[in-house]
Amino acid sequence: MTKKDQADDDLLKGTAAEIMLKVLVEGGVKDIFALPGIQNDDLFDALYKTTGLRTIHTRHEQGAAYMAAGYAMTSGQPGTYAVVPGPGFLNTTAALSTAYGCCAPVLALVGQIKSSLMGRMTGQLHEIPDQLSVMQQFTRWTAQIKAPSQAACIAADALFELTKKPSRPVGLECPMDVWGKEGVARRPAMREHECDAVDFDAVKRAAEILGSAKSPLIVVGGGAQDASAEVRELSTMLHAPVTANRMGQGVVSARDPLWVDAVTGHILWGKADVVLAIGTRLQLQLMTWGVDDKLKVIRIDADPDQLERIHAPTVGLVGDAKTILRELIESIPAVNNTHSQSKEIELARASGQKKLQTLAPQIEYLKAIRNALPDEGIFVDDLTQISYVSRAAFPVYHPRTYISPGYQGTLGWGTSAAIGAQVACPDVPVVSVIGDGGFMFGVQEMATAVQHNIPFITILANDNSYGNVMRIQDNKYGGRRIGSELRNPDFKKLTDSFGAHYLFAKTPGELQHALKKAININGPVVIEVPVSSMPDPWKVLQYSSSRS
Repeated sequence: MTKKDQADDDLLKGTAAEIMLKVLVEGGVKDIFALPGIQNDDLFDALYKTTGLRTIHTRHEQGAAYMAAGYAMTSGQPGTYAVVPGPGFLNTTAALSTAYGCCAPVLALVGQIKSSLMGRMTGQLHEIPDQLSVMQQFTRWTAQIKAPSQAACIAADALFELTKKPSRPVGLECPMDVWGKEGVARRPAMREHECDAVDFDAVKRAAEILGSAKSPLIVVGGGAQDASAEVRELSTMLHAPVTANRMGQGVVSARDPLWVDAVTGHILWGKADVVLAIGTRLQLQLMTWGVDDKLKVIRIDADPDQLERIHAPTVGLVGDAKTILRELIESIPAVNNTHSQSKEIELARASGQKKLQTLAPQIEYLKAIRNALPDEGIFVDDLTQISYVSRAAFPVYHPRTYISPGYQGTLGWGTSAAIGAQVACPDVPVVSVIGDGGFMFGVQEMATAVQHNIPFITILANDNSYGNVMRIQDNKYGGRRIGSELRNPDFKKLTDSFGAHYLFAKTPGELQHALKKAININGPVVIEVPVSSMPDPWKVLQYSSSRS
């Protein structure tokens, strides 16, 4: 190759949108969830021309962003969406806040009005004040593409920011008169993050504390999803049980003898003398399960601000969980005096199971789902009675196969998140477990799934109400119901009208059979499950301090 050929190869020519997309594709972006509009016309023309990038157009902006979140959470790779500015962008902010809370690498591509009119508030279509400032509230990093020559380096910077740990959403905006402007940009070098320097003195202190523990406990969150092997190795070395609430499900297989559900974990927390928290805010444990002077807490987190936000740890380690755990694994054998806790774990597990038995109706449905769903199948947790209980009673066997909206608790995210998860993981079944109230939040995206032949499965638990709200109104307010009773459509006719497949199951046994059948159907499936009032999950799952 001549110097001239090399120089030409280093240049990207085309519109700002085309240049940006070329860099994103070269950086690994394969799918984009998008909804068109006039400010993004030139972007969509560029999408049409771009090879190696699948465009999935949705029926609502919020759906596009939730799909990107589901995609990111199951794959660990950036999930990308594109929408128009103003109300289009604002429709995505619930999903962006969910992605932020769940540390999901979501890339938002947002249009803008004409450059010359920005900030003047002349009443342009979709104009809002200072859109970039709004975007900054839900993202780690934002930028505006002002010219084609900037498109490549800004796109590369966005990819770089998306790979920082902990993951966070990133946002780009581009005015409508810039997307289609022709120009030239130099192909940027793709940067990689340097590993954070490990604090070996802190590792040594942590190893000594863990090695001398009598009742160590490990708590994992979403930040441990890519360190599964290291967590398992360390837990075995320390004879330490491992537990999680939502985001850490699957880090250790539920078949592992050292894995314990959250109810059992709550019991063991009360007797623990050392807790190792990996990639978790530890909010539930520190603020509810209780802390005292007898408990030593060691925390590993990529975000230094998290370490002391609620309670100062005994030792704090900042950096990549996988790297730090590997150092601990190397350091602990020389100081390891831990012993088996198998008897204590089994006693706690038996006590936890006794508590969970009070939620038998929900658990029977969860057993049916688990029996039908392959080990690598993905469970999407929406806000419904069965899903609430899944956080403690659904066995998860692999990392990134249980996804949840986390502390944002965004009702109705499940349909769109499951579609995104299915696009990211086309070879495994994806199941959204959702109530009738939440299903109607995003039901229009069934049309998206049918049009793009995305074969995800919805388990629709229908009690014709916002069941959680209704139970509170009945129990706390003497049955004064308001806003909690729902008049639903005929879900079979609704499903049929989209061209999706409909199944019906009245019992857990029928659900298991229906789910096995649905997994073999090439297309989206809705399994309606009529349910009545179920036991209050919060009598078990709303914890108090277990420290005595």
